[in-house]
Amino acid sequence: MERKINKVAVLGSGVMGSQIACHFANIGVEVLLLDIVPRELDEKEEKKGLKLTDKVVRNRIVDGALAAALKMSPSPIYKKEFASRITTGNMEDDMKKISDVDWIIEVVIERLDIKKTVFENVEKYRKPGTLITSNTSGIPINMMLDGRSDDFKKHFCGTHFFNPPRYLQLLEIIPTKDTDPAIVDFFMEYGSKFLGKKTVLAKDTPAFIANRVGVYSIMSLFHSIKDLGLTVEEVDKLTGTVLGRQKSATFRTADVVGLDTLVLVSNGVKDNCPDDEENKLFALPDFISKMVDNKWLGSKTGQGFYKKTKDENGKTQILSLDLETLEYKAQKRVKFPTLDMAKPIDDLEKRTAMLIQGQDKAAEFYKMMFGGLFAYATNRVPEIADDLFKIDDAIKAGFGWSLGPFETWDILGFEKGLELIEKQGKKAAQWIHDMKASGATSFYKKENGQKLYYDLSSKSYKVIPGTEDLVMLDALRDDNTVWKNSDTTIVDLGDGILNLEFHTKMNTIGGGVIAGINKALDLAETEYKGLVISNTGQNFSAGANVGMIFMMAAEQDFDELNFAVKSFQDTMMRVRYASTPVIVAPHNLALGGGCELSMHADKVVAHAETYIGLVEFGVGLIPGGGGSKEFAKRFSDELKEGDIRINALRERFLTIGQAKVATSAYEAFDLGYLRKGTDEVVVSRERQLTRAKAACLELSNKGYTAPPREKNITISGQEGLGIVYVGAHSMMSGNYMSEHDKVISEKLGYVLCGGDISERVQVSEQYLLDLERKAFLELCAERKTLERLESMVKKGRVLRN
Repeated sequence: MERKINKVAVLGSGVMGSQIACHFANIGVEVLLLDIVPRELDEKEEKKGLKLTDKVVRNRIVDGALAAALKMSPSPIYKKEFASRITTGNMEDDMKKISDVDWIIEVVIERLDIKKTVFENVEKYRKPGTLITSNTSGIPINMMLDGRSDDFKKHFCGTHFFNPPRYLQLLEIIPTKDTDPAIVDFFMEYGSKFLGKKTVLAKDTPAFIANRVGVYSIMSLFHSIKDLGLTVEEVDKLTGTVLGRQKSATFRTADVVGLDTLVLVSNGVKDNCPDDEENKLFALPDFISKMVDNKWLGSKTGQGFYKKTKDENGKTQILSLDLETLEYKAQKRVKFPTLDMAKPIDDLEKRTAMLIQGQDKAAEFYKMMFGGLFAYATNRVPEIADDLFKIDDAIKAGFGWSLGPFETWDILGFEKGLELIEKQGKKAAQWIHDMKASGATSFYKKENGQKLYYDLSSKSYKVIPGTEDLVMLDALRDDNTVWKNSDTTIVDLGDGILNLEFHTKMNTIGGGVIAGINKALDLAETEYKGLVISNTGQNFSAGANVGMIFMMAAEQDFDELNFAVKSFQDTMMRVRYASTPVIVAPHNLALGGGCELSMHADKVVAHAETYIGLVEFGVGLIPGGGGSKEFAKRFSDELKEGDIRINALRERFLTIGQAKVATSAYEAFDLGYLRKGTDEVVVSRERQLTRAKAACLELSNKGYTAPPREKNITISGQEGLGIVYVGAHSMMSGNYMSEHDKVISEKLGYVLCGGDISERVQVSEQYLLDLERKAFLELCAERKTLERLESMVKKGRVLRN
């Protein structure tokens, strides 16, 4: 039977339960969220004269929890309206409603007795065949089955979402000995395809996969930091973005997660894994015990390894904890020769290899850390996972690492990894030595556009399950690159479709990227069926190269600047009117020029976590790569659909004038960055390129014809300008904007309204592009704009909000 999930019940509305409910609502599933009934009235309810029998009281816990979740920043929901898909209730009055759902997810407190009581109640109302899972991070899944029916056992397993469920990609699937294998397969596919997760099949072992390895890594550093003579801020600098990991690194992550949570997981492993060769590392160091006693648990208690305070001048400063004295001190600037060598290297793999080449304390730290991590990971196979790729997938998706332990080992080299292990006095698992004896010297290979892993049982390389039909740039790049320059690479995806990827810092757009786009279009129009523009970087594109703009503006080289801006505009128009379909697949940041590129594609296939916007106003400019023109054009299209002119113009103006950035791809439709009925959203980042390629082929196979050049854009002229000028003057008079902001606003309004024309007329795109470019150049000549640009350059930032 084809199983579909249309309605889900979430039992337990705490921090995880409410957010899991929100994420199912994100993907269009109807959700029933239930929690316990209060046993006494609170102060507000007593004042209102309410009774324990009143529905508002009986649902107080669940309604309060959901309301709190919806106020979180960042939000667990893609759009506020999606929350209407969630219905709340309580486990006494509304449990019977679970008979109508397709999947029941238990997310109550981490106590086995309470979970068993909930499951007994579930059995009374659950219809046979309904999926039932427990979201737990510590209790063995098999222990929950006592007294349950055969049908319950067959459809039951653990589904461990990571917090926050919307943003962290990992979903561990933990079957029991009684779980139907078909149910396991369903969860693996559903989690990936519909929930957008990296679904990893885990064994029912303490802490499962990600927490077992991730918390080992943290505890190992906790125990070694004093011996290495490193400070809290030094370790965070060494274990953050330089390694392709979250900026919060180690100690800041511990503060965010909560030291009590880390202690809970660590104690669980220590108590339940006596045969773990690193068991002693899961014991708490003295400073951790003292911090727990002091309730210095991190962000939730206001202080942990870091503490936010104000100095004598009232300026906020963040202090770090001295682990010797347990006193908070001002942070010192972190500087190591190894970091200085690695910092200029943008390529993560090359940078990682550089980290162990130095002779300073930082290089010794990396050798120690890698040696211990490699040994520990090998000894967890097959204890916690039968396949090595599952450990890499889990730690990357759950802890935000760009490289897993075995991927990192491949970068450093097989023999080097063994050397690091031996120097730390550690031992790799026997299968590593068997692997070496077989002649295999890497954990992964790339063949025929697919990524293969070393399979222990067969001692051969196999395609990673679930990726057989995926289009993966990382697996295609080595053999299928058809052209590249210093900033871009063009890869043949097969079936006549090309992909263009950027690889500048934060994928900013400069001359090299513009050249790459034009070359990709040349090839696509003459030798291929279509073009996709996507990349595997952390961001799709964070905007234009501010340094280049500032340099030309500061030198008043306006002829060169005009040429650069026109080149950008012309390239965007080539994207719009190419004789072959162009699909843009943005993810994460798609700001400024990245947004403009998306707006000129035939179709956008956006990842749900796309934060897209025209943010040039923030540095004293207006969108100059066709973004202002495109908003004027879309405003004209709205007029044809009968919108009220003044309101539509105001909305379009404020979107750019306030540098609004969509907090999800779904919100981008409301802001006008994406087009309803044309552009689409995919929740799975892993599947985004596969869908983008398919969309490109669909357009090509239908018999693609380039759209005609747009010459009938209706502009409002003086009618609209009057609204803009009056509004800007009022805002400045009320001290809501500066005189310079007023100038930018008027320039933007001039473009959006098509200039100082007495009546509404129709103009061409080129007419608006010329207005846009003229306004952009005039703003570049403004002293205040130059000051803003210079500030951005000095801070090493790109054109972003």
